[in-house]
Amino acid sequence: MTLKIAFQMDPIGPINIDADSTFRIAEEAQARGHSLFYYTPDKLAYDQGRVMAKGWPLEVQRVKGDHFKLGDEQNVDLSEFDVVWLRQDPPFDMSYITTTHILDMIHPKTLVVNDPFWVRNYPEKLLVLNFPDLTPPTMIARDLETLKTFRAQYGDVILKPLYGNGGAGVFKMKGGDSNLASLHELFSGINREPLIMQQFLPDVSKGDKRVILVDGEPVGAINRVPAEGETRSNMHVGGRPEKVELTDRDREICARIGPLLREKGQIFVGIDVIGKWLTEINVTSPTGIQELERFDGVNIAEKIWQAIEARR
Repeated sequence: MTLKIAFQMDPIGPINIDADSTFRIAEEAQARGHSLFYYTPDKLAYDQGRVMAKGWPLEVQRVKGDHFKLGDEQNVDLSEFDVVWLRQDPPFDMSYITTTHILDMIHPKTLVVNDPFWVRNYPEKLLVLNFPDLTPPTMIARDLETLKTFRAQYGDVILKPLYGNGGAGVFKMKGGDSNLASLHELFSGINREPLIMQQFLPDVSKGDKRVILVDGEPVGAINRVPAEGETRSNMHVGGRPEKVELTDRDREICARIGPLLREKGQIFVGIDVIGKWLTEINVTSPTGIQELERFDGVNIAEKIWQAIEARR
C-alpha cells in the first residue's frame, strides 16, 4: 500500500529531530513507502469548493542540520491525498479552529488525523471534564470571586490558561498567595477566555506521566520529572524524561477513555497522569513518541501507521 500523505505542521527547519513526534511519524511513513507533502497552516486555503494548500514534496533523513529536503513548491488539492496530518502546535486559538473547519470539508474521504471535528470539540483541558471521577477537583471560570472560592476550598492550586500548551502560563498558588487577583488581571488583559484551576497534586514532584494511546489502546508511557525548583514537568521547560511502566490505575484510566477516543477518530493521543489522577487528554498535537521508543524499544510510529493503513 502506497499512500499520499500531507503534513500540516509548524516550520520543519527548527525542529529537534531527536524529540519531535511529527518528524518520527514522517520518517516511519517514508520507510513504509508512502509519499510525503509538507505545508504550514498559513498555506491552507478554501478556494471555490476546494481545500488547497501551498507546500512542498518532502523527504526526511535523520541527519542533524540536514534533516529534510523539499521539492518545488506546489499548490495541491488536499482531497486528492489519502491522509492529512493535523500537527501544528497550539495555542488552540481561532486560527487553529479555522483549520479544523476547513479540513472537515475533505474528511473522511481524505483521512484527517486526528479527526478535526473532535479535535475542535475535545481540546485537551475540556475533554477530561467528561470524566470527573478520574480527575482532581477542577474549575473552569473567568469570574475572580468564583476562582477565589475554589482556592479557599482546596488550598494549594494550579492556575493556567484554558487553551495554552507546553507549560506556558502555568502557576502554582499556595492557599495564602495574594497574587490571584493580579494574575487574573494579567490573563484578562490578554484574552477573554476562562481560566482553569485545579487542586495541586504534590505527586507531581515524582513526575507527570505521559501515556501514549494509539487508536484508544495504551502502548506505553514516559515519566516527565520537573527540574529542581519547578512545578511544571513539560519537557519544553526543562522536564526530564525517564522510563516508567504502566500501572493498574493507568490501565483503568485508558480503559475508560479509550473507547471514546477510538469512536471519535483520535488515533494518536497523549494523556497526562499525576499520581492516580488524569489531568489532560492531548489530542491536538501530542508528543512523546521518540522518548518512549528509546526507553521501551517499541516502534510506536509503526503502530500509528498500522492503525491508519487499516482505515484506507
